[in-house]
Amino acid sequence: MTETSLPIQGEPTQGQPTQGEPNRGDPAQGGRTGDQRPRRSRSAWLFARDLLIIFVIALLASVLIKTFLVRSFYIPSGSMENTLQIDDRILVNQLEPGLMPLSRGDVVVFKDPGGWLPPAVEPTKNPVAAALDWVLQGVGLAADNANDHLIKRVIGLPGDHVTCCNALGQMSVNGVPLDESAYLKLPDGVSAVSQQPFDITVPANSLWVMGDNRYNSADSRFNQDKPGKGFVPISNVVGRAILVTWPVDHWTWLDNYGSVFSGIPDEPAAASPAATPSALEPPGAPGAVPSPAVESPLAALAGAAASSGSPGSGSVAGSG
Repeated sequence: MTETSLPIQGEPTQGQPTQGEPNRGDPAQGGRTGDQRPRRSRSAWLFARDLLIIFVIALLASVLIKTFLVRSFYIPSGSMENTLQIDDRILVNQLEPGLMPLSRGDVVVFKDPGGWLPPAVEPTKNPVAAALDWVLQGVGLAADNANDHLIKRVIGLPGDHVTCCNALGQMSVNGVPLDESAYLKLPDGVSAVSQQPFDITVPANSLWVMGDNRYNSADSRFNQDKPGKGFVPISNVVGRAILVTWPVDHWTWLDNYGSVFSGIPDEPAAASPAATPSALEPPGAPGAVPSPAVESPLAALAGAAASSGSPGSGSVAGSG
């Protein structure tokens, strides 16, 4: 007669889980089969949520930077050569002049004071493309409408007495002659820094601006017959151009050449006689060059506006 062994009380029989051990195949007891899908679904949702949060933060940061700090523009014309070349991309610091004052020599982007640029013709777009452009411009991912902006160098601040030219062809600010050879582009054989003489005093809250390509820039000199008499209201200034970002081999910080303007007193010197056309032609200099043509506007890029004026120059996607 065979003996049958009985299980000792408390000892699990074969195939039964020990006390406290979940049944690995039973979803009700926390087995693997039941919790895999919920965990994967939760992980996918958390990943999508994090992506959405990152996207929204990046979007807000882009809008805030473009609105308050920095904007980007491209240069369509040659009026600021050789400082800026055609198709250069630049960054503009919008904290100036709002929080920081402008200085003589700063390169600034500003809105057309009135009549400096010809009327812009807006291209025709279908509603879908127009709406998409509007959204991308708002977040700084596409060029915005900067067809009414220009870029120039500040020569005269409010109250400055600016004249041109002396016997050496130099311009003077408050009686101090300027050596602008560090940044000017002049025609071969020409020493006079302007083909047109002038004698002006900058009114309050305004600027006198000129292009570095002096014989190919329709700047303050050639807009004295406009409502603003050639002066740029400081309130029209978008900001100071600080950096060339593209192309790579043009990367550079934009200098305001403070040494050129050092020593200029805040108060103008005693009034001097207005320059005469003959003063523009020192011995050996060729005849005066014709006035430049109409300015072109700047073109602005994502996150920017500036312009550099010059005959036949394009718009600065921010410049004219």
